Amino acid sequence: MRELVETMARALVDYPDSVDVEERQQENTLVLTLSVHESDMGKVIGKQGRIANAIRSVLYASASHQKKRVRLDIVE
Repeated sequence: MRELVETMARALVDYPDSVDVEERQQENTLVLTLSVHESDMGKVIGKQGRIANAIRSVLYASASHQKKRVRLDIVE
């Protein structure tokens, strides 16, 4: 899951080396925290959150195939 989010985020941003995804288990949910360079936040979130929702949709589809619960947080 971590690699999937990293790959999608790196394709969108101007500073791919600043992309970092942290993974932690919280009860029965895998929580992924995506952080990017400050100037790339808009590219990852998109207008009205459309890019972020698209990333989450791909992630949720992958997780449901593996019978996992997952959450994606995007931070600076």
